Amino acid sequence: MPETPMQSWEQIRLLVEENDAQGLSDFLDALPAGETARAFSRLDEEACNQVLLLLEPEDAADIIEEMTDAQGADIIEDLPIDEAASIIDEMESDRRADILGELHEDDAEAILKQMDPEEAQNARALLQYEPDTAGGMMITEFLAYGEDDTVARIQDDLHSHAAEESIIGGQYIYVYSARGALVGVLRFRDLFFAQPDKPIKSLMIANPIFVFTNTSLEELNDTFERYPFWALPVVDEAGKLQGVVRQVDVVEEWGEEQGRTLLRMGGIAFGEEFRNMPLWERSTRRLSWLFLNMILSMVAASVVLGHQETVDRLFILVFFMPIICNMSGCTGNQSVAVSIRELALGLIKPEDFKHVWFKEIQIGLINGLLLGSALGLIAALFSQDGAIMGAVIGTAFAVNTLVAVSLGGLIPLLLRRMRIDPALGAPPMLTTLTDMCGFFVVLTLARAAIEAGLIGG
Repeated sequence: MPETPMQSWEQIRLLVEENDAQGLSDFLDALPAGETARAFSRLDEEACNQVLLLLEPEDAADIIEEMTDAQGADIIEDLPIDEAASIIDEMESDRRADILGELHEDDAEAILKQMDPEEAQNARALLQYEPDTAGGMMITEFLAYGEDDTVARIQDDLHSHAAEESIIGGQYIYVYSARGALVGVLRFRDLFFAQPDKPIKSLMIANPIFVFTNTSLEELNDTFERYPFWALPVVDEAGKLQGVVRQVDVVEEWGEEQGRTLLRMGGIAFGEEFRNMPLWERSTRRLSWLFLNMILSMVAASVVLGHQETVDRLFILVFFMPIICNMSGCTGNQSVAVSIRELALGLIKPEDFKHVWFKEIQIGLINGLLLGSALGLIAALFSQDGAIMGAVIGTAFAVNTLVAVSLGGLIPLLLRRMRIDPALGAPPMLTTLTDMCGFFVVLTLARAAIEAGLIGG
């Protein structure tokens, strides 16, 4: 039988064991995009450290840059300080700041002290910005010249610094005024076909689209969807050029943020977890939410204890109560997702309670009546109490659906107003409240029907 080809992480382990630095570098260079991060996720911390220590700093930096910020930071923090500093020195300015921002403050400061002074100063400047803003995501490697510079001067400068500037890439040269304010952009093709003595202000595209250093990730993503540029210039409040934010970085960060939101909604503390993390660390990230959810579930279930006699007389309720609560939870979570999305995009604000509730209650009425009627019909067919039991179940479902969509739409707004992450706080609150309400409504209606002599006779 033919031998099964080795997986990428198995090949990496073998090359590390053989101490084959060149072979390891060549192998990693040949891996397709995305496979490096996948391979490292299968290696334990010690193996990851051995790989990076075996490579040249610039090669190790390339590896870290392919990973998410959290994954890269987890590996960097386990390296010796001097090795970590030499690797981070070789990274692009935006990723350098992102990785340092993920580290504990003391660890980041220790690495900064070992870095090249100029690179460290640049990193400190970027760390002043919030990570999910244009300032936190911008690169400071870009080409910019004064508006009075001539074509000849810029061409000479580009030729004399070709080795350094070839790594910058990009499609534009940014043009600034005497006071440093962004005034235009210049396309390379316009530069190379222009008369040598022409000042670039006569060739530039004036009033370019730009973003501010405090522009949020959501706004950046929206801007790049409307304007499919390679990058956009970033300016401060005075209009002075500070850096460039690339479309590819925004798309990547947007994807990571959506992943973190999903993890937080699933109860993962900090919104980050990888399966190569230490077992105890992974456990604690999950336990805090699970323990809280257990307590809240007990509170919700306690409603049933107060209606023991009703449950004993109408045991069929045991079948329908989980359905009512689960379906209401699903409809509520749909409302939560829409509210979180609209908050992120700035389409609604925390004070828009009436608008959100009015929109959600309409959906709740339609879906509650349709699904409640269907569930009530099923209850009527399978219960000896017929139509009355169907009315109890259908009404309880419809009422709980209205409660669920209302809470699902409004809880994220309330949490955002309290400066609590809606993705982390909304799901357990919604689950508890809809369960409590579902149990209470169906049992209360059933007890009322029993006392009226309509069912349970």
